[in-house]
Amino acid sequence: MNFVNLKKEPKIFSRSLSGISKGDVHEENQLLKSSLSYLKNELNKFKELPLLVSEVKQVIDNKVVIKVPNGSHFYVNVSGDLKLKTGDFVLVEQRSLTVVQKLEQSKILDVESFVLCEKPNVYWDHIGGLDEAIKEIREVVELPLLKPELFQKIGIEPPKGILLYGAPGTGKTLLARAVATSASCTFIEFVGSELVQKFIGEGAKLVKEIFKLARERAPTIVFIDEIDAIASERVDVGSSGEREVQRTFMQLLTEMDGFENLDGVKVIGATNRVDILDPAILRPGRFDRLIEVPLPSEESRLDLFKIHTKNMSLSDVDFKGLLSKTEGFSGADIRAVCTEAGYFAIRQNRNNILFDDFLGAIDKLSGDSLEDQDHLAMYG
Repeated sequence: MNFVNLKKEPKIFSRSLSGISKGDVHEENQLLKSSLSYLKNELNKFKELPLLVSEVKQVIDNKVVIKVPNGSHFYVNVSGDLKLKTGDFVLVEQRSLTVVQKLEQSKILDVESFVLCEKPNVYWDHIGGLDEAIKEIREVVELPLLKPELFQKIGIEPPKGILLYGAPGTGKTLLARAVATSASCTFIEFVGSELVQKFIGEGAKLVKEIFKLARERAPTIVFIDEIDAIASERVDVGSSGEREVQRTFMQLLTEMDGFENLDGVKVIGATNRVDILDPAILRPGRFDRLIEVPLPSEESRLDLFKIHTKNMSLSDVDFKGLLSKTEGFSGADIRAVCTEAGYFAIRQNRNNILFDDFLGAIDKLSGDSLEDQDHLAMYG
């Protein structure tokens, strides 16, 4: 019975294809072949052994010394006729560690993933109450970039960098962004703690790559926020992590005042702990000028209220009545007050913001800060 069925199946199949043209069959066949080829390629990917990304440390005749990701060094063969030099990144086979391919324009550390590189859009009129700091930063950073011939005629070397220090929220980052906008510079921004890497030497390499990128895109301003994370005063003994931070710090010192010229590159650091910085970073030739960014005065707070409310719908708001209540507030605090006042109006379904909304916002933010201080005093 089974044999009869087997013999009948081809006939049934042929009858089912009788209504299909040869073109359709050929197209279906090509589609199946393409799908089969794709699936075979995908299956082969799972069978392939992964390759290690390594760095060439030394070339010796037809062999090289490589550094693998865990920090170990190996003396290995090179496949084919690859032309390698110190500093190249290569792919190596896991078992024999033979170099099989050179990575063109590739790095273990992709520097652009660690930094914010942009052309900022912050202008001087966005900043209130920092006239003295603005004057100094324009003299030290903007003038040498826009008019370098002035310094050549006088015969002096323009400062390489400045350090902005002051309480949090006083506008240090805004100053750096505004001078980059005014001087039409590339702005490279990163936080000091991002330079602290897991493996030995990677933090120093990252610093080197950041300054290389800055030179390529000059004129450039390199802004290092919270620089105290890597530039605090060095100690004689410490853990391996602390020693790695010091290696990174030494590379930063070298880049700022080393063999490579920093033409077209200015460095701006920012911190609220200038008291713990290492003296080596503060000496002339690195951070030539230290600029304090203070808490805003009464007149400055009035300017800040006007700046942060210029697009807000206000109703009979006299900012002078708020100045005595905002003593000790930073620029960021005043911006938060304006935002919170807007929320008071939204909660009451109003289209404008009243003077009482600002008073309520100040009370709320002041109460939050006092509660935080009490909590720290009790549990800190």
